[in-house]
Amino acid sequence: MYSKVGVLSYGLNIFDEMLQRNLFSWTLIISGAIQNGECILGLDIYLHMIRSGLRPNEFTLGSVTKACAIMGAYEFGLCIHSFALKIGMEWNLFIISSILNMYAKLGDIGSAERVFVCMDKLDAGCWNAMIGGYAECGYGFEALKIVSLMQCRGVRMDHITLVNAFKGCSVMGNLEYGKQLHALIIKSELESSTSVMNALMDMYFKNDGKYSALKVFNRMKNKDVISWNIAFGGFSEEGDAREMAILFNELLLIGMNPNHITFSILLRKCGELLDVNLGLQFFSLVLRLGFFDEVNVSSSLISMFSRCGVMGMAYLVFDSVLLKNIITWNELISGYNFICHYTEALKIFCSLWELGVEADKFTFSSILEACYKCGNQQMGRQIHGSIFKLGFASYGYICSSLIKGYVSFGLLDDSFEIFNEPDRLDLASWGVMMSALVHEGHNYEAIRFFNSLIKSGEKPDEFILGSVLNSCAAVAGYQQTKSVHPLVIKMGFEKQEFVSSAVIDAYAKCGDIEGSRMAFDQSFGLNDVIIYNTMIMAYAHHGLVIEALQIFKKMKLANLRPSQATFVSIISACNHMGLVDQGCLLFESMSLDYEIEPSPDNYGCLVDMLSRNGYLDDAKHVIDMMPFPPWPAIWRSLLSGCRIHGNRELGEWAAGKLLKMVPENDAAYVLLSKVYSEGASWEHAAKIRRVMIKRGVSKDPGYSWIEIL
Repeated sequence: MYSKVGVLSYGLNIFDEMLQRNLFSWTLIISGAIQNGECILGLDIYLHMIRSGLRPNEFTLGSVTKACAIMGAYEFGLCIHSFALKIGMEWNLFIISSILNMYAKLGDIGSAERVFVCMDKLDAGCWNAMIGGYAECGYGFEALKIVSLMQCRGVRMDHITLVNAFKGCSVMGNLEYGKQLHALIIKSELESSTSVMNALMDMYFKNDGKYSALKVFNRMKNKDVISWNIAFGGFSEEGDAREMAILFNELLLIGMNPNHITFSILLRKCGELLDVNLGLQFFSLVLRLGFFDEVNVSSSLISMFSRCGVMGMAYLVFDSVLLKNIITWNELISGYNFICHYTEALKIFCSLWELGVEADKFTFSSILEACYKCGNQQMGRQIHGSIFKLGFASYGYICSSLIKGYVSFGLLDDSFEIFNEPDRLDLASWGVMMSALVHEGHNYEAIRFFNSLIKSGEKPDEFILGSVLNSCAAVAGYQQTKSVHPLVIKMGFEKQEFVSSAVIDAYAKCGDIEGSRMAFDQSFGLNDVIIYNTMIMAYAHHGLVIEALQIFKKMKLANLRPSQATFVSIISACNHMGLVDQGCLLFESMSLDYEIEPSPDNYGCLVDMLSRNGYLDDAKHVIDMMPFPPWPAIWRSLLSGCRIHGNRELGEWAAGKLLKMVPENDAAYVLLSKVYSEGASWEHAAKIRRVMIKRGVSKDPGYSWIEIL
């Protein structure tokens, strides 16, 4: 009783006072300790029980396997499995389902599979454990395959089966299978099960079926606080803030009490929606209801304020937390990383280290990002040493951060050394290595790595294929592109939007616009905005503005909503052919027809188009009126237009603005010098050259290359 109401110490005192203890009392105290989060204590009591000569039953072993899963105690879990076999409990279905759960939560799905296959008779609990295990480890297809097999064998599905099956649908992104299961729920009259309906709603949200999810929510008769939390978690688009506030008001009106998880979700959603005003209102309720000291709530507050750019408030929240744990510290470090204040993130880490707070894997992953983003190589090496010393070197994403860091520092040998460590050559490591090389411009090394991957017999995933195609595009590697494209088709990735757009882009940048169009046609049926944008930009770069406009029309016929990137592509196409009126109309249509606020890139394209085509006063007017402060590239566009059209006065003014921002930029001097020389003002041109020499500004040499077959 005491352990169930959370007063474990009283239960332990009574247990210690017992003169005669039987298996039942030992099992109760072990289970109570584990349920109260005292897993080490639970395992210690279990060992005392074994030493006393008592033989555990299935409930004892079930509790112990649960503790092993929670603690990540893989070796201890293996011993428990071996002991169960030794005492003849390998056919006990409760034990089997517990062992399946344990292996899945420990990430060893292979061992779970072997246990499952060896069993002749399985009950619904074992089937559910295997389905849930696959879903837990990210194997959505296998989870759904087991669901289908379960139906074929005539095993009756219960509410746990459906909950796990929906997790499999979410992992795999299989909305159609999820809809079939939804129909099965209606047919089986399981709509009264709150846990099933919660899982269904969650599946719809995770598969971009927001409106279907909300329909399920509105139809639910027995909503619990989890139902409301899932509904709040589904809001992620602009304009959802109002809906979220209305829904929260409904929760209060029906007398449902929000919990700390509710506020954690709401605050993080406010951060994602960049709605600090709504976040402050939820903050006031947090204080009023006494949830501020909950770790997940205070962490969510720090996250919300940092995402909204109010870092002062984020630090104030952090400073107000009385009992800071590593989660709170991690959130603050991540917040500084998010707003690119990497030096501040390093200072917070140093404070953490000096206070003796024990860093975890998430701390090291975040601080490594701060090190390589701010170029602090020395601290990066010191943190690498601490990672190795504290035993975190085996964590995949920490190694990924180390690889990215060393590549960004230009220390390729160090990154190769980490990559080549024993047990490191998995597909994820290949992907991280290639992505880092591409991001830092080491494209030839990335291509060589890809070829080594293929020779090793590994099959690349969509991320690796996307990375190598980006490298091919960057170096105009036409033959390599032609060799990768058939592999994309062979592996079935030609309709994966990320890979498909990379193929289109690679062919275009290699000069083969027909190859781009072929790849675009192969992706038919995807109806993805990114693919249309890539094809429009491909035509634009080749000066084929009519074809680019045709793709834009085709996109509208497919009922696809254009994005800001779409208009960057289409206005660039108009720019190449001098269709200024058409480009201006398209820019205006963004806000008038599509209610899209133009981004800095959209304004940059408009100014470049006006400047190149001689509409210099209009370009200057756009710069003066746009809702963003000007940036160097937009001044370069105007200055370049002044050079083309010989506007010396405006060119001098634009050059002054550009040099004020980037005094050492060679483009401003070179373009202004050309404005003077092309206007026969040789003295002024020579003066600019002398200023460049005096200030040590040199023009970066241009270069070109050809591919030798």
